[in-house]
Amino acid sequence: MLHRWYAAAWLVLGPVPAALAVWNDSGAAKYWSLALSAVLGLAYGLVAVFPDNPLLRPRTYLYLLVPGLGMMAYLPGGGAALFIVTLPQFWIFTGGPRHAISYGGAAAAATVVGSAGTQGWSPDFRTGNVVATLVGYAASVLLGLWVYKLVEQSEQRARRLSGELERAQLQLAEAHRREGATDERDRIAREIHDTIAQGLASIVVLAEAARTGLDSDPEKSAQQLRSIENTARENLAEARVLVGAAPHSGVAPDSVARALQRTLDRFAEDTGLAVNAELADVECDQPVRIALLRCTQESLANVRKHAGAATVGVLLARYAHAVELEITDDGRGFVVENSRGFGLDGMRKRLAEFGGELTVTSAVGEGTRVLAVIPTNDQV
Repeated sequence: MLHRWYAAAWLVLGPVPAALAVWNDSGAAKYWSLALSAVLGLAYGLVAVFPDNPLLRPRTYLYLLVPGLGMMAYLPGGGAALFIVTLPQFWIFTGGPRHAISYGGAAAAATVVGSAGTQGWSPDFRTGNVVATLVGYAASVLLGLWVYKLVEQSEQRARRLSGELERAQLQLAEAHRREGATDERDRIAREIHDTIAQGLASIVVLAEAARTGLDSDPEKSAQQLRSIENTARENLAEARVLVGAAPHSGVAPDSVARALQRTLDRFAEDTGLAVNAELADVECDQPVRIALLRCTQESLANVRKHAGAATVGVLLARYAHAVELEITDDGRGFVVENSRGFGLDGMRKRLAEFGGELTVTSAVGEGTRVLAVIPTNDQV
């Protein structure tokens, strides 16, 4: 954009005034001056608009511009004014200050010689054209070096900012990678806690019970051994999922009600506790179904390990905007504010992935109520 403004200014202040100055003259000098002004104007336009054209390269144009300015200074209409408005072109079409100063100096010399040539064999180099040419050239050198330094500093600053931006992007990518690795570790830890760890805890409890009842109740011990076998098989399947050797989740596709019922039947069989379940036939996708199943498994594991309950109630219901899973027990209860268990935090994080919430209500001696709520928008 700045180059376009300069081109317009050069045309208005350079060739046009030179042509107007000789318009009313007569003789060959007038036509030479008009022709040379037109040639310089066309050449500059060609190079400015099409710098990569094969006909006239910028460096070739400067080779023609230097003697052209000298000839214009010799002819009527040309001189210091045309030279001064042309000086920026030496900075525009060269690669650096050394070439710009060299070409500008050659053009200044050509203009001085052309201006003095009109005076015959005894030229006066103190004329206004000569002084203006030399002063203009000196000013252009100082101004050009200052502008070039500013541009160079700006480019260095841009390169520095680009480097800092690239480093920041790399640091951000590394932070995202670490965050992703942390999230994945948390997910795996949560899966291990909710599946394998709970299964192993169940196996330990069943094994202890089976060992103590081998003599007094062989049939019950046999049933407990079968439960140990089934739990071990399920844990093996979950372990394969965690190492990527089986389909995601390790849970066979099924309705959430049937999946929960199987878990409750196993829990009642293993613990002998009474389980009252009201499970609506809720339709939901696999991730939500797994979240509800894991919350149930974690809650039942807590009942088994900590509650000392006799009865467990499970309610699964679908409402207008949410699916709710409620698990209650009549155990000893606890102070919720003092609880810092990994299981509760894991359930909260799991539900939060779906915009859900976990509410735990309990008091010492009054049992526990766990309520999991998952919104149905785009989920079920």
